[in-house]
Amino acid sequence: MGIIAAWRGDQVSAGYTGAVSLIKSASIVSLLTLASRISGLVRDLLMASTFGVSAMTDAFWVAFRIPNMLRRMFAEGAFSQAFVPVLAASKERDGDAATHVLINAVATLLTMALLVTCVVGVVGAPVLVYLLASGLSQRPEGYEAAVVMTRWMFPYIACMSLVAMGAGVLNTWKKFAIPAATPVLLNVAMITAAWLGAPWFARMGIEPIYAMAGGVMVGGVLQLGAILLALQRIGLAPRIRLSVTATRAAWSDPATKKIVHLMGPALLGVSVAQISLLINTQIASHLATGSVTWLSNAGLLMEFPTAMLGVALGVVLMPQLAAAKASNDSEKFSHMIDWGLRLVVLLAVPSAVALLTFAQPLVAVIFHNGRYTDADVVQTTGALMGYGAGLLGLVAIKVLTPGYFANQNIKTPALIGVAVLVITQVLNVLFVPLLAHAGLALAIGVGAMVNALWLLVGLVRSRTFVAQPGWARFALQVLAASALLAIFLMWANSSIPWLAMHAEKLKRIGALALVVSSGAAIYFIAIWATGLNLRQLLRR
Repeated sequence: MGIIAAWRGDQVSAGYTGAVSLIKSASIVSLLTLASRISGLVRDLLMASTFGVSAMTDAFWVAFRIPNMLRRMFAEGAFSQAFVPVLAASKERDGDAATHVLINAVATLLTMALLVTCVVGVVGAPVLVYLLASGLSQRPEGYEAAVVMTRWMFPYIACMSLVAMGAGVLNTWKKFAIPAATPVLLNVAMITAAWLGAPWFARMGIEPIYAMAGGVMVGGVLQLGAILLALQRIGLAPRIRLSVTATRAAWSDPATKKIVHLMGPALLGVSVAQISLLINTQIASHLATGSVTWLSNAGLLMEFPTAMLGVALGVVLMPQLAAAKASNDSEKFSHMIDWGLRLVVLLAVPSAVALLTFAQPLVAVIFHNGRYTDADVVQTTGALMGYGAGLLGLVAIKVLTPGYFANQNIKTPALIGVAVLVITQVLNVLFVPLLAHAGLALAIGVGAMVNALWLLVGLVRSRTFVAQPGWARFALQVLAASALLAIFLMWANSSIPWLAMHAEKLKRIGALALVVSSGAAIYFIAIWATGLNLRQLLRR
């Protein structure tokens, strides 16, 4: 009996240690992501103040979106979704030495593919800009600027693809800090470009917005350098050999073939989201001048909750779900998804409420400076509210899709994504005539909710995810606290003249800080009053 009791104690201790490890890892990623988003807000505030909203800012965001779209489609999308499960399974079954051989082979193939991609992208920049935003051709100076900046920034995809590979390795080895912190380097480079580079370009007779393209490239190089140093410290820096013999050897590796095989359906799934973004950018380029910038600025604010909640949880859960699958621990697998979804609901629901009831003050404080006008604030607010309607879905997808990817089932999310793409475009037909660019954001938000629900139903039906008891009570507690938060934020939105405080920047920032902190306190006190034990939830 003593042996059994001791064994049970060890199991409880191991479970508690595992929960603490998950919480600690997610917290590290979230805090570093917060630092990244704060530096990103400084960047966006400085850009809005320096450049305002014009055809040139539309041109920059289109040019910046091209390598970012390809990065999300291939590097952080299809490649990472295929690479991380295979990498985690190799580490679990074959050990570190064999896995390092796999890393070398993958890095060699990836580098060769990137060299070809960058050459094609630089040469074909005019075609890429036209495909993404043909409406810019109505303003020749904007179209030409977009082509030039696309050529300057296209090699950024090579840096970030290698960063994505290195981040996958570091996350699998539970080294989450560096991958989460590297985006700060991009923001610092872009802040420097806007603060010092743009005025210098203007004095040299060069279009100032071009300085931002240079900042992007410098940021990409800095991020890659940080990742390579981190890999070197744990002895996993890839040895890349750019030769025909090395490429053939890498291609013949069974593990790399498996990654390439998995990338097919993964690429389909990720491409759906990027095709939707492409279509939306194309439509926005034919709307009023500034529509692309308004959507981009609203999207940047949306990255706060989606990255801090969804991306952080997804990054932490993905390798551990893959390891649980490799060890055939289906109970642990299901419990981790349940835990992730509860945190999503706990934090994403009040965040969505804030975006729907308090969007204008957020936009005003961040962007309403310099050449950013009252009208720009109003237009950006509409887009942000549209995105906010789907925040819960956007965040939940980041937790639900790893449940499929860890099982190396990439086909199902891809097919769901295709169906959601069709639904989103139907919604565009309905919303855009009524709401213009804000309709594009709302269509994405509604589509994300449909996508998340579809993914959830699939996991439940396959018995991959079995919900733990107490969900109905938990949902009611969150909804009650969120309703109280909504009342407070609507009062704060209407009682304080946010736009009229344009000249009183510090006072407006202080008012926002007070409202946000008070809102957070109201929500969590209400959660506590309903009987929800946050400590117990985190331990689970």
